[in-house]
Amino acid sequence: MTIDSADSAARRTVRAYHEARFRGDVTTAAAQIGEGFSFRSPFITSDSPTGHLDGLDGLLGIVTGVELISELYSETEATLLYDVHTTPAVGITQHTAEHFHLRDGRITSITLIFDSAPWQAIMSALTALPTSEVETLSGE
Repeated sequence: MTIDSADSAARRTVRAYHEARFRGDVTTAAAQIGEGFSFRSPFITSDSPTGHLDGLDGLLGIVTGVELISELYSETEATLLYDVHTTPAVGITQHTAEHFHLRDGRITSITLIFDSAPWQAIMSALTALPTSEVETLSGE
């Protein structure tokens, strides 16, 4: 399969963002964001290049791995499909789709799609736990 230069530029940008985000590197992830950015997910709506990354450390504290299943690219759009694996204490493998719009080699919007029901139950349970038990779940 041949990827033209526009598609490969989109791939470089999206993969740099994706990999940086799951490393916890907010600076590198945000560097892939362009003007007029917007982010939408079941839990967060943000127009800030870094606002959607707030709390990333908490998520990464329970993530044990990310398995990329599929990636599709064009000059102005990209879609990633991946599984997010969490610690055994959390016990979620989250099937996730992420759709990107790009302009001038930068990400201008991200729509993150996943079933939020398992996370709602966990977030409700976590708010009822003492801090020491929350730290135990995240492996701290």
